[in-house]
Amino acid sequence: MLPPLVEAAFVTGAAAWSQLPPPSAAEIAFAGRSNAGKSSAINALARRAKLAFSSRTPGRTQQINFFRLKSGAFAVDLPGYGYAAVSHKTKEEWQAFLWRYVTERATLTALVLLVDARRGITALDAPLIDVFVQSSRPVLILATKSDKLNRQEQTRAIHAIRADLRRQYSELAETISVVLFSAVSKTGVDEADNIILSWIG
Repeated sequence: MLPPLVEAAFVTGAAAWSQLPPPSAAEIAFAGRSNAGKSSAINALARRAKLAFSSRTPGRTQQINFFRLKSGAFAVDLPGYGYAAVSHKTKEEWQAFLWRYVTERATLTALVLLVDARRGITALDAPLIDVFVQSSRPVLILATKSDKLNRQEQTRAIHAIRADLRRQYSELAETISVVLFSAVSKTGVDEADNIILSWIG
């Protein structure tokens, strides 16, 4: 079976609620802080260099991009959050749109959250995890840029993320998958494939 994001095709981008495609198949959102390596991770999972484009300036992507998967489901690339070289008003507007999508979109069934392995889960990541955990939707956390750490540092980083989850969500932490990931070395790509496949059948 092909990895789930292989042969993904761009469908549309939406910068406002009215521009979202009509709800149909299951949607898996990819989210993360600006510069957490989200576009690189999507490209690694798709086995393509330029499916998702990363901006030279973090925070420049201001729309939600939909990619149809071979299964019929959608991979949805959300704007990065936490930093943007734009006006405060513009930043507030599109982050409000992102939050409405995450909390109200009926066909949004799972979340892939990208966190820099060197930073772990931040205060900006926590609200997204909260929304999904409380609604019983699955979460996959990819600890990105692991190639920048040695093996001992990688072990500490992944243990720290899992410990944070256990403290915050106690028994629910076991329902959140955490995978050490690198778009450069391809660490965690196959494991992430298998988790996403389990979501979309």
